[in-house]
Order: sequence, then C-alpha cells, then structure tokens
Amino acid sequence: MPTKLLTVVILFFALGRPAVYGQSMPESQGVAVVKSTLKSHILSEASWAMQQQPITITAQTSPRSAGGKHDFFSESDYFWPNPENLTGPYKEIDGKTNPENFLAHRKAMIRFSRIMGALGSAYKLTGDGKYVKQALAHCKAWFSDTATRMNPHLQYAQAVRNGVTGRSWGIIDTIHFMEVVQALVVMEKSKAADRQTLAATRHWFTQYINWLTTHENGRKEMEATNNHATCWVMQVAAFARFTGDTAMLNLCRERYKTILLGQMADDGSFPREMKRTKPYGYAIFNLDAMTMICQIASDRKDDLWSYQTADGKGIKKGISFLYPYLADKSSWPLKPDVMYWNDWPVAQPFLVFGALEFNQKEWLETWKKLDHDPQVEEVLRNLPVRNPVIWLD
Repeated sequence: MPTKLLTVVILFFALGRPAVYGQSMPESQGVAVVKSTLKSHILSEASWAMQQQPITITAQTSPRSAGGKHDFFSESDYFWPNPENLTGPYKEIDGKTNPENFLAHRKAMIRFSRIMGALGSAYKLTGDGKYVKQALAHCKAWFSDTATRMNPHLQYAQAVRNGVTGRSWGIIDTIHFMEVVQALVVMEKSKAADRQTLAATRHWFTQYINWLTTHENGRKEMEATNNHATCWVMQVAAFARFTGDTAMLNLCRERYKTILLGQMADDGSFPREMKRTKPYGYAIFNLDAMTMICQIASDRKDDLWSYQTADGKGIKKGISFLYPYLADKSSWPLKPDVMYWNDWPVAQPFLVFGALEFNQKEWLETWKKLDHDPQVEEVLRNLPVRNPVIWLD
C-alpha cells in the first residue's frame, strides 16, 4: 500500500470513527426512509417503463462477432489499436475506454435491467399487476421468444478486435441481469404473472448457471483474483436464488468466506483495485459487489453480514474503510481516477444496505444525498443494483 494511504489509514483508526458509528437507527425506520426517498423516482421510472417495447440483443449485430444473431457480443472496453501493429490484436490501456468498441448488446441489457428494476420496485410499492404483465412481456422477448431470445452463454463477450473472439472477463457483463431476476422474485407470486414465461425464464437461468460453472471462460472468471471473481459470485448467487439452486448458493457463500475476503487488506481496503488507474471507482465497485453477496446469500443459518475471517476481515470493515472517502471525496489519498473521476460516487448499494444492516444513520444520510439516477454509461456499467427497494426482504 502507498505510504500516504497507509498513514491515512493509521490516523483513521487511531482517531476513531465517530462519524461512522455515532448514531444508530431502528431497522424499520431505515427501510421507511429508503422507500420514501425513492418513491417519486420509482413511480416516474415505472411510468416510463410501461411505455417501452422489448429490445433484445437481436436488434443490433456486429460483423466482428464470431457468434450468431442470438449470441451476446461485446468488445473489451480498454483495448485500442496497437500503433506498432495496426492490423494486429488491439492493445490494452487500463482504465481508458475506447468509444469505438461494439457495446450495443450491453446497452440493451442495461436498458432491460432498468425497465425490470423500475417495474419490480413499483409493484413492491403498489401491488398493481400491470407492472407484472409488462415485465414478463420483456422477459418473454429476452428468454423464450425464438425470434428475439438471447442464447444462455457469454462465449463472445469482451472480445479483442483482431485477437480473441471472447474472453472470460466478459462474463461480468451479465451483472445487469441481477435486477431482472430480483424483480421476478418480487413479482412471481402475483396473480397477474404468466406462469409459462416465468418457467421459461427460470429454465434459461438454470442453463446459464450451468454454462457459467462448466465452460472454460466461466471457470476462469470464477478463479480471478479481483472484482471479476467477486462479480461472478454476486451474479451466480442472484441467479441461483431465483432458480432455487441451493447447492450453488452454498458454493457462493463458501467462496465469499474463503476466497473473496482474501482480496481485503487488514485495514478493509482492496489493494488489487486500488493499484489500478481508476482506484476510487474500482474500490467502490468491488465493495458494492461484496455487499450484494451478503444481501443475496445470507440466511438464518449463514449470516455473511456478521461473518469475519480469523484475522478479522468482513464486510463491515470494508464499508468502514471506504465510507469516509464517499462522505468527503476530497480526503481520498490516491491520485484521481484517469477517467470518470467526477462521476463517482453515486447512491452506492454498499451505503444503503450497510446502513440498514448495521443501523448506521450516517451511512444512510450520505446515501440519500447522492445521485439516485446516474446517466453516465461508465457508472451504469459498474452499478448493477440501482433499485434497492426490490432487494429489501
């Protein structure tokens, strides 16, 4: 860890954290605050979502894809033409996004996630079946309609132009399906739900989990040592909960406890993320993903929120480390991110769910003040959870 950061951390622990642990609140009060904060935005988003027609990956294709019309395709964000070999494989420049890459399929998925999150949230607040019918119309287009469905794999995700046709790193693209399945968890018991479409969607995600756990790219992503491994566990846990795959949920819990927390330093930071060219954004992203694993996979028998390793690493330590730098961004001890520095933070999931779990009023107050409707594409790419209401049990 850089000396300046280490000094800040030492002072931080020596002086204590009155701003973090100073005030608590009842859990029910926190949930009420979340709902009241978001209600107007939710209903506005749901009104928009009710007017949207399904758009799946079949709406746009790229001649550079090695797959077919129904195969998801994207190109790696940080790869650019190599000036030393202009006809050869593109070269990586960490943190620098190439706007010329094909990202239409990812954008369609994010749009779908936005629609589903809005409809699920509105249904949670109102119980109106019209939101369920609209949501399942979109799911039918994505997962069962033979003309528009997506095949349940990511073999061609984050390809490198003039290089590989797909990479394990591309599996992170489907984190945007998380709020799709969670919206269905919220809505599936409604009388308005189309059981056939629900069953087909559940079957699709069963197939996708199988691909994620058996294909070489899926296995490689699972074994990564940074945010990619965290996001593998996060999304697989969400999909497994939706499909009722208990064994896979147990695997995700164990990997969180025995593997993922190994990314955390003794002070609660994530050194692998903080040595990147965008350390602030990546530290936030990884902590969000860790937090969502706790939110998704915890149950009465296995509470990941309270779990700590033998050397004291746990989610509360991670939030406690990073929180001050969101409350006061000017205190961040490292260089600003090379891109999108001014666009972070937004209303991060780790703030709201951490606040509710640990009854921390300050965390929730900070979350309330941040942007709940970000529009920057890079922020949306790294913010799979934008609708906290559907995740509240």
